[in-house]
Amino acid sequence: MLLGTLMNAYVPPKIFPWFNLLSLAFPVLMILYAVFTLFWLFSWKKRTFAFMLIGLVFMIPVQRWVNFSPDKKKTADLKVISFNIKGGSLGAADIQNYLNKADADVVMLQESGIKVSVHGMEKAGQEGMLAIFSRHKILSSKELIKGDFENNNVYADQADIEIKGKVYRFINIYLEPFKFEKGMIKMAGDKEEDEKKLKNIVKRLIPVFKKHQDQVNIIREGIENSPYPVVLGGDFNSVPNSYEYYHLSEGLEDAFVEAGKGSGTSFHDYKFPIRIDYIFTSKTIQAVTYNVDRITKLSDHYPVIGAFSLKN
Repeated sequence: MLLGTLMNAYVPPKIFPWFNLLSLAFPVLMILYAVFTLFWLFSWKKRTFAFMLIGLVFMIPVQRWVNFSPDKKKTADLKVISFNIKGGSLGAADIQNYLNKADADVVMLQESGIKVSVHGMEKAGQEGMLAIFSRHKILSSKELIKGDFENNNVYADQADIEIKGKVYRFINIYLEPFKFEKGMIKMAGDKEEDEKKLKNIVKRLIPVFKKHQDQVNIIREGIENSPYPVVLGGDFNSVPNSYEYYHLSEGLEDAFVEAGKGSGTSFHDYKFPIRIDYIFTSKTIQAVTYNVDRITKLSDHYPVIGAFSLKN
């Protein structure tokens, strides 16, 4: 089952969506794998060595969830925040105050839905689900995907920003959400009712996985056609080791893997660890630090903050 999660790099959801479903269970599967390996180790079973050897394959996949990178010696000259603010429903004024004090160079918001302004920063695009703010000059901006909320609830914007005489393309995305409510996934302890809930969860997940495949293709085209280094951030509504993760990160660096410490969990509305907010960059943009701001609970997502060096 763990090896099945690696197949997401090769098999799209429209062909076989079950590999993508396995990626959601990766933390649980990995913990079980470790428990069995330790059990066989203390039982002096020869199979332990095979499991320890195969476990090396999962070192990088595990790093996408939990990471402990060494401190970087480079100096950061770009600070980026990506934050799904849930329409400001938990405090629009507090969110604006937080952003004003954050001292970021670029802010990418998802589910903005409210009029937000940040001191000393220019805004790209119109009011909507996404917003990009920059303290540097925005040369141009456009929508890559325009959703309609009811039938196609996915959004992607890009902005070309000049920083210290060089242009960078920032792409802010919000992939199709699964629209789960807590009551829909909370098990009641009744076998028949819980089985029905599990079936309903799968029925909701599979069609969205297939929609994501088309959405990823459009965003990939925007990345590949960029004449400038790219910073891709946002709410991917997808976990690490998923089809979406593998294909959106292709040719880019995951700032958390490069410079993060601890857990990458960014969505905290459920007790299960979920990392669905990311910042990826072209390889010429090097991550110095990456932080999930768990102190700030102004949304059901934590802000994710990356500091980068633009000096090659």
